[in-house]
Amino acid sequence: MDVIPLKTANRDSARAYTRRFHVMAKPGGAKCNIDCQYCFYLHKEALLHQPKQPQMDSDTLDAFIRSYIEGQDGDEITFSWQGGEPTLLGIDYFRQIVALQQKYCPPGSTIHNDLQTNGILLNDEWCHFLKEYGFLVGLSIDGPRDLHDKYRVTRSGKPTFDLVMAAVELLHRHQVPFNTLAVINRHNALYPLEVYRFLTRELGARYIQFTPCVEPKDFKRAAPQYWNDNMLPVIGSELSRPGHPMSIVTDWSVDPDDWGTFLTVVFEEWVNNDLGRVQVNLFETAVAQTMGYASQLCVTAEFCGKALAIEHDGNVFSCDHFVYPEYRLGNINQRPLSHMALSTRQEAFGMSKRDSLPDYCRKCDHLHLCWGECPKNRLIKSPDGEIGLNYLCPGIKSFFDYASPILVGIAHMLRKPVL
Repeated sequence: MDVIPLKTANRDSARAYTRRFHVMAKPGGAKCNIDCQYCFYLHKEALLHQPKQPQMDSDTLDAFIRSYIEGQDGDEITFSWQGGEPTLLGIDYFRQIVALQQKYCPPGSTIHNDLQTNGILLNDEWCHFLKEYGFLVGLSIDGPRDLHDKYRVTRSGKPTFDLVMAAVELLHRHQVPFNTLAVINRHNALYPLEVYRFLTRELGARYIQFTPCVEPKDFKRAAPQYWNDNMLPVIGSELSRPGHPMSIVTDWSVDPDDWGTFLTVVFEEWVNNDLGRVQVNLFETAVAQTMGYASQLCVTAEFCGKALAIEHDGNVFSCDHFVYPEYRLGNINQRPLSHMALSTRQEAFGMSKRDSLPDYCRKCDHLHLCWGECPKNRLIKSPDGEIGLNYLCPGIKSFFDYASPILVGIAHMLRKPVL
């Protein structure tokens, strides 16, 4: 498969030096044991022509682990395993992963692993393994029963809440550390306190990742930034929010205004009750950015491009959300990861996050906290018709209008010397 030239770059050469970069590994491809309606990845089976049982073979796995370790210049190296559902590969496959990591780990370096899972296949044996090798688990759960089961169902349409809660009990019993990832969609966005209090009070989560569900209707075919610009709606129009027959997004995508309300309500609860006790990814990084530090998340950073994705066949893509032929960088069996991660092509991809912002964003008071959010969500036009505005912009602005003074207060408090 040839590399398709990007609109923003026509050269592809490796740097003579290395920097830190991250790779989201999907050794089992898009295969999953549940059928979440809003999932942005299940369709990759067809798009990438994956086999019925995709699995990264031993040679490709060896090449990936070795190249990833060699490409890092720090003494702490983190592997992230996702899917699909990575536990479908089985424990023995992950024992092979750990053995290869130990084989290639340089003296003085430490390797960490995190595993994103729906939890359904976890059992005592899995938890023993995860605990033994220090895996950090990311557990996907969208809130209490009714909210979780709205979209997260089995292949036969049955609810999964009880299965996930069984996994929570196992993780607690075996003292396996876990974070929660909640996809905020059109439905559960209407219940911010119910979602947040469930995750913190009932599950005992101390680190929470909220991910807004935003999917253009043609996401199964059209790669991000390869949309028909003439079809992009203007901010505030009916077509720029879910529910309209001609909307730019799927019906399950979160409404921009609801996203802003969700963040505002949860932020207030977090500040009043859980500040310093619970970490919420979007709030923690907003505090850091208010203090003048770099963003801790790619979506709110000025630039992106340092978080790649590798598929089961060794193909490497610019980002987990850009696994389309247009964003393929090469294959691990032909090129070292560092050459792809630090290529001019990937640099152009990362720089375009800032460089392609419309003037509407550049003039915004909250630019330093948002930076246009994720480029995959830049689905609408600004009021004057300029392309490249983020679909979530109205909600993001309303949230920061509310939160910015409080963020400044938190930043001031954190800067005070401890007596």
